[in-house]
Parts: sequence; C-alpha cells; structure tokens
Amino acid sequence: MEVRNKTVIVTGGGTGIGRALVLAFARAGARGIAVADIDEAGASQVAAEAVAAAPGCQIFSQRVDVANAEAVQKLVDTATQRFGQVDVFCSNAGIILRKGLDATADEWQRIWEINVMAHIHAAKAVLPQMLERGDGYFVNTVSAAGLLSQIGSAPYAVTKHAAIGFAEWLSITYGDRGIKVSCICPQGVQTKMLFGEGGERKGFLQAGSVTAEHVAEKTLEGVANESFLILPHPEVLEYYRRKGQDYDRWLRGMRRLHDQVTKEFGNIVV
Repeated sequence: MEVRNKTVIVTGGGTGIGRALVLAFARAGARGIAVADIDEAGASQVAAEAVAAAPGCQIFSQRVDVANAEAVQKLVDTATQRFGQVDVFCSNAGIILRKGLDATADEWQRIWEINVMAHIHAAKAVLPQMLERGDGYFVNTVSAAGLLSQIGSAPYAVTKHAAIGFAEWLSITYGDRGIKVSCICPQGVQTKMLFGEGGERKGFLQAGSVTAEHVAEKTLEGVANESFLILPHPEVLEYYRRKGQDYDRWLRGMRRLHDQVTKEFGNIVV
C-alpha cells in the first residue's frame, strides 16, 4: 500500500513505537492521522509534533482506552467524520506484566483486554467500511514474543501468541476482499517498556535493541510491500524457522537461555 494521501489511526500513539509510527506516517505523506492514547497529554504532544513535521496533514488526538470497545468505536467514528474514511488502523497499544503463575486473574484479564481484545475491537469498529470499499489495512504491533516466547512473562507470551493468531485469522478470512494485515514483531525496542520509566531496568533484550524510529521505518517498508510479518530484527525469522523445524530442540535451547538470563538478571529479564 502507498501511504501517501491515506488516513491512519495509531493507538498507543503517545509514546514509544506509537509516537514513531505517527511521525513516520506524517512524513510519508499521510492525509490524516488520529493519535490515540490513554495518556491524553502524551497523545496531544505527539499530534503537535506531527503537525510540525508535516503541516499539510490533518491530525487530531483523542484519549482512548483500547480495552473499551465503545471507546475504540468512537475513535473510528471521529476519524471517519474528520477524514471521510479510515485506510489504515495501527493497533499498537500494549502492556507487559513481568509475572508467571503468580499473576492474578485480574492481571491476566487486563493484559488480555489490551494485548488481544484491542485488536478485535479495532477490527469490529473499522472493518465494515473497509469491506464496503474493498480496501483497508490493519497494522498490529505484536512482538517477537508472539512468534517465539517471552522469558519472564507468561501473560505477555500468551497474549502475544493470541494476537498473532487473530491477525492470521483476519488475513485468511478477509485477505481476498481487499483487507491487508501486517504484524510488527520486534525483539527489544528502546522504549520505557524495555528500560523502565527512569532507565533503571536491566535485561537481556537490551543488547541488540533498536530504536522506535527504526521499527517505524521498517513498518512503512512492510506496509509498502504488504508483508504479513514485519521484522525489525531479521534474525527473528531464523529463530522462528528453527522452532518449526525442531520444536523439542528449540525448547531445550530456550530452557538454557532461561537459565542464563535468570542467573544474570534475576526475575527482571525482559
């Protein structure tokens, strides 16, 4: 898809990968961008940055809790009223929970709502107009954890696998009706999720991490090529192939990695 003159929604747009996506789409010539985030001030700030970067682009910000289906529908309705239609929905918002079996049922529910249901809410809200036109694009930020796993976080590993599963289903079901789907699956990205609010967190994914801007650049390349998997860390594809070729061997290797990183970093390994 050529992003020039297209209209875009980016959730989780107030920081990190979302911010980088907003600015990248603006600079690439998008006609309109909706910047959504639960942090209203953050979304507003990024919208202002995008206006400065691309004065000809129509941009607005909106506070949205992506776990709330009605809020996501309202976002799509507002963007449609302002831009005429929504061409690209970047379902980017996500959270991590650094727990295993100690995670509570409420914690599992919350991460499920944001990391999985948010993608489903987005599809329900915007897919009807895309199908009517026979054209539309979903760009879902997932993680390499959706293809591989996540040492140190059972909820993150599980929900990211589920997010990949939904994106696959979406592409299988609607791909022949003009609907494109891409999943952004990076490893470590230099954001607050990786380093913590004050940069105090240490973990094995920091080595080899990339900037959010790099992820956004690779995303635009992936959208232009209409690639299902967007891999800012190209080595992830080789890891995924090894997993498929010999699952048991891959699991043994992951156990060794688990032992190595927990020995070095303790429970804070992501």
